[in-house]
Amino acid sequence: MERKEKTAGPAENKLGIMGIWRLIVVMALPVAASMLVQALYGVVDGIYIARISDSAVTAISLAQPVQNLLIGFATSMAVGVNALLSRALGSGDRQGASRALGNGLFMSLLVALGFLLFGLFGVRSFYLVQSEQAETIANGIRYTGICSIFSFGVLAEILLERSLQASGRSIYSIIAQCIGAGTNTVLDPILIFGAGMGIAGAAAATVFSQWFAAGIALFFNLRFNSDIRFGLRFLRPDIRTVRPILAVGIPSLIMVGINSVVNFALNQIFQGFSEAATGVVGIYYRLQSFFFMPIYGLNTAVISIVAYNYGAGLRQRMRESIRDTAILAVGIALLGMFVFLACPRLLLGFFSPSEEFLRIGVTALRIGCLGFGFAALSIIFSGYFQALGDGISSSVVSLCRQVFGLLPAAWALSLTGSVDRVWWAFLIAEIFGLIVAGLLLGRKMLREQ
Repeated sequence: MERKEKTAGPAENKLGIMGIWRLIVVMALPVAASMLVQALYGVVDGIYIARISDSAVTAISLAQPVQNLLIGFATSMAVGVNALLSRALGSGDRQGASRALGNGLFMSLLVALGFLLFGLFGVRSFYLVQSEQAETIANGIRYTGICSIFSFGVLAEILLERSLQASGRSIYSIIAQCIGAGTNTVLDPILIFGAGMGIAGAAAATVFSQWFAAGIALFFNLRFNSDIRFGLRFLRPDIRTVRPILAVGIPSLIMVGINSVVNFALNQIFQGFSEAATGVVGIYYRLQSFFFMPIYGLNTAVISIVAYNYGAGLRQRMRESIRDTAILAVGIALLGMFVFLACPRLLLGFFSPSEEFLRIGVTALRIGCLGFGFAALSIIFSGYFQALGDGISSSVVSLCRQVFGLLPAAWALSLTGSVDRVWWAFLIAEIFGLIVAGLLLGRKMLREQ
């Protein structure tokens, strides 16, 4: 039987003793920075691609379901690994923490193989069912194909950076992220315009930057992360490790996967109005991500904090964590709502909009942002469910927000013939999702008493 190596217990680890507000900030900041950098990749690409043509903007909007699904796989595995890793460190099992990361990397390889096959054989069909414009289809195939074929970079990058954050080496995670973002920002104009690669240059800049950042994160883990060990024995699939990773990570994947399906369906609804309307959907999600990524960072932090304190038997700290994290999340959401309401034209101006694009986009931002606060609470409550291994409740919240909320409301409002009215579906869906999340959370807390 493999002997467990002991690490710091609850009396010494910051997850068990640090003040909740400070702990949330310390834990969430690196994750939020990581997610913001991922959002920055999309926004920077969008800004430069908008200078190519309107069809190029539509192409990356249609690509968003695939990109969301890729990031969803990366973040869901990272969430699952972090929860197991934190729980292992909380109970003093360093070998278990190393197996969690190793098995996460193995599963990332399998996911990358799936996206490789899609990039080679499936991306053309993906675009043919969405658009009849030859230029849009060609641009989409180039961009999405490259990002899919070389997807392992972003999968490894996110997982390796989260392992640094989960084991308390947050500064190295931030450094790796900043290096990746800076590389992408520099390479985008060089490859798109300087090398004359067009939209393929944007994709190439993105994947190169992700692989480079993954290499930096691996170096930092090997050099500075003494809580995690690397080796082929840790990469070997272990059902006792894989099962809890999936139990925590699958709800996150379902959340993003559902969002990808809904995003695909929304594109079809907006394509019924105009290609400009479809382009606005993509830009809306890219701008929204700047405020939602920090909230998802808080979600990841609350999973680690609650999971650790659950393992240590500190129930009061669990309740304080969910309360204080929810307060911070709503604050960020309200800031995003204020920015969207106050300066939509300024935000859209970065994407060289046409008059039609600008008119649709201003309405979209001003209506779509009204549900931000409700969404923030639903996301944090889902994190609490995941930390306790209750994937069913987390999945139910996601389904109510998207499948039973946003998509039906958007389809019904589209029947009015007004594209402006469709944006109210976002608010309707978030209110419905929060009602369900609140009911499930109340029942869960009563049972935990």
